[in-house]
Amino acid sequence: MTIEQVLLLLAAGALSGFLNVMSAGGSMITLPVLMFVGLDSTTANGSNRVGIVLQNITATWKYRSAGHRHLRLGIKLSVPAVAGAVVGAWAATLVGDDLFRWILILVMVGSSVIMLMPMPTHRDTVYLEDSHLRWPVIAAMGVIGFYGGFIQVAVGILFIVLLYRILRIDLVQVNILKVLVVLFYMVPALGIFMATGNVHWGFGLVLAAGSMAGAWLGAHMTLGPRGAVWIQRITLLIIAAIIIKLIADM
Repeated sequence: MTIEQVLLLLAAGALSGFLNVMSAGGSMITLPVLMFVGLDSTTANGSNRVGIVLQNITATWKYRSAGHRHLRLGIKLSVPAVAGAVVGAWAATLVGDDLFRWILILVMVGSSVIMLMPMPTHRDTVYLEDSHLRWPVIAAMGVIGFYGGFIQVAVGILFIVLLYRILRIDLVQVNILKVLVVLFYMVPALGIFMATGNVHWGFGLVLAAGSMAGAWLGAHMTLGPRGAVWIQRITLLIIAAIIIKLIADM
């Protein structure tokens, strides 16, 4: 690794960890960056999981130290998500490089459009309870798990759509549960990429170092005042530049 690669991965990881904890979209930056530094799409996809696991451990620790504990609900949501993630990760190892690049481009464009949509305003604060865990929610978590195992890019948007926009759950609780569920399903997904030899530990751990710092900051800000609209705008500009480069490199 060159110094330039290390600095690029640290910066991408820090922004990714921050975004993933605050809302979603971090992997729209880190996954292409791993491809830009020379990894094939499958190895980049697997190496990206190293940072996600460690950043979610960091964010979970931060939430627990602040008194937020949702382990029981997190486990219940994670069961179908883990099953879906295992299948999704296995499917990702079978996809060719060119097809994966097109899937990534389409996902990034779609996710960017969703990120621009205004967040709904809720009159009442609703907290997730066992009564919400009916079969449509369980099935949706299985789909989210499959998607996260396959590509992970902007998976937090799916959590926001399901828990915040549809069930109208409090956004802080959505972010806490999202971090916990992703941590649970990401471990076996990473294991599949490891078993198939699709993890570059050097790049993955450098990226993870930045991700953990960004995740700590994001968890801290989630528990405090919000309003980082400028971060979203800068992120979308970066994503637009990444999409252009992905197309240009094909």
